[in-house]
Amino acid sequence: MAAGRVVKGVKFQGLRDVGDPVELGAAYSDRGADELVFLDVKATLEERDTLVGVVRRVAEQLAIPFTVGGGIRSVDDADTLVSAGADKVSINSAALASPSLITDLAERFGSQAVVVAIDTEGGRVKTRAGTTETPRETVEWAHEAEERGAGEILLTSIDADGTREGYDLEITAAVAQAVSIPVIASGGAGSAAHVADALRVAQAALLASILHEDPERLTSLRGELRAMGVPIRDAA
Repeated sequence: MAAGRVVKGVKFQGLRDVGDPVELGAAYSDRGADELVFLDVKATLEERDTLVGVVRRVAEQLAIPFTVGGGIRSVDDADTLVSAGADKVSINSAALASPSLITDLAERFGSQAVVVAIDTEGGRVKTRAGTTETPRETVEWAHEAEERGAGEILLTSIDADGTREGYDLEITAAVAQAVSIPVIASGGAGSAAHVADALRVAQAALLASILHEDPERLTSLRGELRAMGVPIRDAA
């Protein structure tokens, strides 16, 4: 999300407006999404807080768990979002800048509410919405995040993001094998087969481009996955 609207690009570039977050959040909740992940991708770059009012309005429409990230730099920032209706908070750049924040958040809210988002390219971590290189290796950072108290890893492959050509299964599998907490594969979904492939190596798969322009696709996608033998929870 950026400027209060849902946006999507390719490899973190060329962001385009794809809808209203409140309307899309309600549509996904109604059509059987297991969880909703709301990332304010410009909050860190613009050095501002997440749009709390939007988070509150989205939360009011949901009957599913809700993860929010972007612009969280402190426990107080996270507390504001939890008070607005978030079930989990996702941190990325702030965790890299101050890894102890992961532990502080886990102690305040419980590890189950702390998601560390990792943007990866070529096996290395990038920060600030994928614009800045870091010396961190993706697998090593995921392992450290778990040790510091993260309850989930949201792993986005910049190489695959928005391409609809499939998830980066190699890096996703490597991270999943290195940690004992759930890994959410992100970046590249274009078909039910791609999602099924991701769920063979990770515990969950995030969907964006494939759904934003056609929320109804979520219902048929669940049916396709069941037909492939992929275990899918009943819609709420």
